[in-house]
Amino acid sequence: MIEIALNLFGIVGFWLAIEYCLKHQTAESLEDASLMPFADDPEVARRVELATGKTVKAVAPEEAKPGWGNLEV
Repeated sequence: MIEIALNLFGIVGFWLAIEYCLKHQTAESLEDASLMPFADDPEVARRVELATGKTVKAVAPEEAKPGWGNLEV
């Protein structure tokens, strides 16, 4: 019986912690966060935009600086 009560207490505590963490989030910020994995590849970002109709704020990947890309050890 005590195990059931502890499990329920754990589940309720977990749910309350998630609710507290997401309390200040807006629908727009959550949508931006869901599109974040596609932001570093402009081609994939374009395909996601075509498929979903949502705008992905893509960032072009950094190009290698001279002397940093071909190091031989």
